[in-house]
Amino acid sequence: MSTLSYSAIISERSQNGREITSPKGYRTMFAVRDFSFWYGDKQALFSISLEIPECSVVALIGPSGCGKSTFLRSLNRMNELIEGTHHVGEIKLDSEDIYARNLNLVDLRRRVGMVFQKSNPFPKSIFENVVYGPRVAGIRDKRRLQELCERCLRGAALWDEVKDRLDESALNLSGGQAQRLCIARALATDPEVLLLDEPASALDPASTARIEDLIFELKREYTIVIVTHNMQQAARVSDLTSFFFQGRLIEAGPTDQVFTRPRVKQTEDYITGRFG
Repeated sequence: MSTLSYSAIISERSQNGREITSPKGYRTMFAVRDFSFWYGDKQALFSISLEIPECSVVALIGPSGCGKSTFLRSLNRMNELIEGTHHVGEIKLDSEDIYARNLNLVDLRRRVGMVFQKSNPFPKSIFENVVYGPRVAGIRDKRRLQELCERCLRGAALWDEVKDRLDESALNLSGGQAQRLCIARALATDPEVLLLDEPASALDPASTARIEDLIFELKREYTIVIVTHNMQQAARVSDLTSFFFQGRLIEAGPTDQVFTRPRVKQTEDYITGRFG
């Protein structure tokens, strides 16, 4: 797949007139319209409208507590694991309402994989970590599982480092290796989207560089949404950037435009370090 270009941006308008930006000519993977979210009585997101195109990397930036991770977890309904949450508005994945009553939640989380800030390998072998999801889905054929394990570890740029010790505990991996293993585990369910919640924040510079290189490779086949506090990282890896502040989406657009020619003064102040 050729490298995506975001030089052409179009603006659409939802029925109530809120602006939604999307790259011209590429299929929309997520369409979010007027989405608000509450933890109990506390509102965390306010009328978010955003489109996320396929095979792109979208960075969510903003100060701590601004709603980035809440928005990210809303894309696969992980927030529902917290009691007392509710929302209004809609999020569509490839034109399907992910909050529809008849939606298969297991299928949604297969299509939208997630990798957390702190790597969380299971206390199992490297092999069993990767094939855990397919096993749960009913795949038992050993050869098929072996092929799937190799494909996913290669996809996560980890195969060459662990191919001779697949039976060893995943808990013996370094931090960077463990995070790439978690990415491989997410790939094993054959997702369309990967959600990355600060995947490199706890890693050393060398491991961070590997994760960033991996993101660049993965966007050839997957849509990636990444939360990051690292402005340089957002500028390096993303095609589109969305700036959140106090639960509101302040600005969204092509990364080079957001970082060099922001339309909103508040965005410029954050990116240049005047607050946050």
